[in-house]
Amino acid sequence: MSRKPEEGLFEEEDEEDDGSISGAVFPSVVELNVGGSVYTTSLSTLTRENTSLLGIIFSGKSKTPPLRDTRGRYFLDRDGHLFRFILDFLRNTKLVLPEDFSEKDRLQVEAEYYRLPGLVECIKRARANQSNNSSTGKDKENQPNKSGDAGKSKSTSSSKNVTQAGNANCNSYSGGAGAGAASPSPSLEGALSGSGGFITVGYRGTFAFGRDGLADVQFRKLLRIIVCGKVSLCKEVFKDTLNESRDPDRGPGDRYTSRFFLKHNFLEQAFDMLLQAGFVLGTSCATGANSLSGGQEQETEESRWLHYNEFIFHRPN
Repeated sequence: MSRKPEEGLFEEEDEEDDGSISGAVFPSVVELNVGGSVYTTSLSTLTRENTSLLGIIFSGKSKTPPLRDTRGRYFLDRDGHLFRFILDFLRNTKLVLPEDFSEKDRLQVEAEYYRLPGLVECIKRARANQSNNSSTGKDKENQPNKSGDAGKSKSTSSSKNVTQAGNANCNSYSGGAGAGAASPSPSLEGALSGSGGFITVGYRGTFAFGRDGLADVQFRKLLRIIVCGKVSLCKEVFKDTLNESRDPDRGPGDRYTSRFFLKHNFLEQAFDMLLQAGFVLGTSCATGANSLSGGQEQETEESRWLHYNEFIFHRPN
């Protein structure tokens, strides 16, 4: 049976092919590196579906041996985060997804790549159930509400009064007294448009010196900018500059995490994005430099200036 070239990296061996690696020995506990994410599982789990791609590879039926990384782990160049659901299906023979899971399309692509038709069917059923629930919710919203219609004009009038009062308060706050008060600043508009909360930005840094510690070249050197807080707030503020690769759980946005970091090392850019979203600096803290008394020769000039800073931003409700 012919397959597309991208699907033929691991072909099942032909019994008459002398070049196969049939009979290859794999350990009972297997370490995998899937797209940079490390997994440890049993050989029996990987070979549970003997016609799947993993079953062919780890039962020794593949013509092509699996790649290994620098630490000897078997390497698969696929989505490391979604592979957890592949393993869960092989372990439990059922699909369990987090609430508000939004990557069913990508997961189906992975299931098709690993040749798991049972998992593909489970994903299709989950998508169909989600569509049915969405349709039911819309039908309920479209049903006439007599009591709501009766008080519609009164509610609209009240909302208008509240809005006018709110605008008056905002103008008074941002522009002072008088009829010519200024409109709200961008940061205030951001605070009014989003939910309140806290975001902590931290970084570990030092100073980059010239060769052999020459003092004529000194620049700030940030190793990584860390972001902690509510997932939905972090994504709202930092958008596509947020790196989520170290966050193992892609669940609902109302959870909290301390494993986000930014794709860049520009601290002021992070501050600008927080300001535009209506956040203000609440407080900050820092460690001292890592200079040690006694002057050990193995220490570099950069290591002596290592420090850690944290900045806590908040946006009112």
